[in-house]
Amino acid sequence: MRCDLHVHTWHSGMCTLPALRRVCRECYTDPLALYDHLKRAGMDLVTVTDHDSIDAAEALRSQPDFFLSEEVTCHLPSGTELHVGVYDISERDHIELQRSRDDFESLAHYLHSSDLFFTANHVFSSLTGRRAAADFELFETAFPGIETRNGHMLAIANANASHLSDFGGCAEAGGSDAHVLASAARAWTVVPRARDKQEYLDGLRAGLGRVRGATGSYRILTRDILLIGLSMVRENPLTAVLAPLALAVPAVTAGNYLLESVFARYWMARYMRARRLKAVCPIAEVAA
Repeated sequence: MRCDLHVHTWHSGMCTLPALRRVCRECYTDPLALYDHLKRAGMDLVTVTDHDSIDAAEALRSQPDFFLSEEVTCHLPSGTELHVGVYDISERDHIELQRSRDDFESLAHYLHSSDLFFTANHVFSSLTGRRAAADFELFETAFPGIETRNGHMLAIANANASHLSDFGGCAEAGGSDAHVLASAARAWTVVPRARDKQEYLDGLRAGLGRVRGATGSYRILTRDILLIGLSMVRENPLTAVLAPLALAVPAVTAGNYLLESVFARYWMARYMRARRLKAVCPIAEVAA
């Protein structure tokens, strides 16, 4: 069975860019349209991982092959921010996750005590800001799963996450991270021989998941940003005054990809250096 484990709808809230957060959504995809697209693309199961929201469940809970998930924005002990994919949750889980997301120790305790499967998402990306050396030890030890195939991340970022997963003995997971309908199901996770949702989720926990599909590309990211901008104008015609900004999107995307490449290479080098130091002197501490 296969499922895109990282996908968004219009319930993911507003864009986080300061200049656009009042007028532009993160995503404009209708939940039912997303469901239909994912099924046509060959997904056996469907979930939604909106940012800190489960509102898409209202439209999808009647579908027998749907299960509720969420991408929780949390703060790590180092002060950095991380997106955590949490799968097959209840409404009560959502309330508790949102209540504890600013205290990672409390969040991790709830996740483990509730026996929820969760993943550290796009850890070699600057999408959520800075990173700290101490974060990577946490990824190895506190997370049962690592997102190793993200349909919008650079190939090197996904490859680095795969190495991290191997070193930590973590389960692998993957998804499109689609914020527009056209990108949904670009990446997914398959659990061989799973016959239903429960067997699929059990397989994920057991490390039987295999990531498939595409990584990110300059063309796809540029297209998706322009599609989000088009959807913004359709929803609110007054935002058409921002249309000239579309001319800058290709250059901004190119700059972003350069920065993402540097970020992924830098933190992989830091991470490997810390591992080598730990192997030589296990009690050594590496400064963040």
